[in-house]
Amino acid sequence: MIILWIVLAVIGVPLLLIGLYFAKAIVQGAAEGWREGSEESTEYELPAEAAALGLLPPERQNTDTAAPVPADLAAAVAAAKAGDWQPAAALFDETASVRDWERRTSHCEALADVAAEDDTWLLAWEAARVDDPGAALVRARSTVFLAWNIRGGKRAQYTTGEQFEGFHRVLAQSREEHARAAALAVEGDPSPYVGEIWTALGLGYPNSEMDRLWKELTDRAPHHYEAHFSALQYWCKKWRGSERLARDFAARAAEQAPLGSLMTAFPLIAHFEHDESDSAEADRTPEMRSLVDAALTDVAAADPAHPRLAEVRHLLAFYLCLQDRDEAAVEQFRLVDGYVNALPWRYRGDKAAEFCRMRDLSLANAAAAN
Repeated sequence: MIILWIVLAVIGVPLLLIGLYFAKAIVQGAAEGWREGSEESTEYELPAEAAALGLLPPERQNTDTAAPVPADLAAAVAAAKAGDWQPAAALFDETASVRDWERRTSHCEALADVAAEDDTWLLAWEAARVDDPGAALVRARSTVFLAWNIRGGKRAQYTTGEQFEGFHRVLAQSREEHARAAALAVEGDPSPYVGEIWTALGLGYPNSEMDRLWKELTDRAPHHYEAHFSALQYWCKKWRGSERLARDFAARAAEQAPLGSLMTAFPLIAHFEHDESDSAEADRTPEMRSLVDAALTDVAAADPAHPRLAEVRHLLAFYLCLQDRDEAAVEQFRLVDGYVNALPWRYRGDKAAEFCRMRDLSLANAAAAN
């Protein structure tokens, strides 16, 4: 090291400073590249730092989930696809008995997605156990998924009138299905109201109606993660609200929640949804660093089995990378590696490639700093 510094002194400090300047410019450009929307792909080679930690290349990242699917849920999904409803029913019976509403809505989301494609197993469940609260919940949520499947994922100008007609017709049906699920629900269960938020978003409930729905929900579960994520989407500028309404909603959620509830993720999500700048400077402000610090503390206090914990870790990895807090970023990347269906990656055309690009950037920066 002493010899190296002697050589550098001979070469000249000015040259060193110029080199550092351009190195920083390259690193910042790489960190900010996600904003430019480029989907160019190059041949990928797993860096030595990533290989040493057992991290995976893009082609081995799971792009369907943000984290490993719990074994009981994976078994219920597989059984449902094979026509057997009983493992799913058992899951809903169990979450009702222990009043685990986070897991209940997570299970509902996964199984409703299956039913939207083929509901043969759900019809059998409904016939065998008439007015079953779990079956009613899955039916309501699957109707929402079916509506969005009919609409398709393209922008309005590329969506046909027939698609829109089917979308609104089926969404209106989902409103009735959610009302039935709420009437049949186990006491204290917010799940039917969580699902209805997506009906509200699609049909364009007026803000006053959303406020009514929100009160019903938070009277039962004031700090439910999926509920807040869904409602934040409703209040975003791109849907039924505005940037101010979304940021205010997120700030209230974070301020009023107990540590470990993961509510501190929502100011970061509100920022992400409305940040239209073409540089990462808006992500490096003292306020943003403070928001990231709060989310780190929240994550550390959360139940390791929380079904949404990995989603917050993905978001933290992203912002820590942008803030040049690379060692902390690497730790979050390491904990979620292998699963990339989460914000911010899922807003990109190639989720796995974007995840690995920023992960590898933080790995390289952290190694260079040590």
